[in-house]
Amino acid sequence: MDFILVPLVVGIVCAGIYGLFELFARRKERMAIIEKIGDKLDASAFEGKLGLPNYISKLNFSGLKIGCLMAGIGLGLLVGFIINMSLTPTLNSYDDHWLRNEMVGVAYGASVLLFGGLGLLLAFIVELNMAKKNK
Repeated sequence: MDFILVPLVVGIVCAGIYGLFELFARRKERMAIIEKIGDKLDASAFEGKLGLPNYISKLNFSGLKIGCLMAGIGLGLLVGFIINMSLTPTLNSYDDHWLRNEMVGVAYGASVLLFGGLGLLLAFIVELNMAKKNK
């Protein structure tokens, strides 16, 4: 784990320094724009434009996607565990640990990917149905 510590720290320090420079540069740009426009604007220019945006028409389904993906991954882990428990007693007689570890890895990986993908497909179908209802 030591091999990743040095690049990680260097990357974090560089990102922090870049973020500070960006913050000060943006502040100077904003102040220049405010000074430039300050005399020309009055309160009538903002009439009717300072309301809250309409979020109901632009629904974001990221929570639905993440929820269905996590449910699919959980279901995939459960199915992988069930497959593991049902296959492990038959492999104990051969005393081949490598084969057993490979089968367990494949069962877990395949079931997690399968059910995670099914969860995302379910989220897509629900999103389409909700979009049809809103039209």
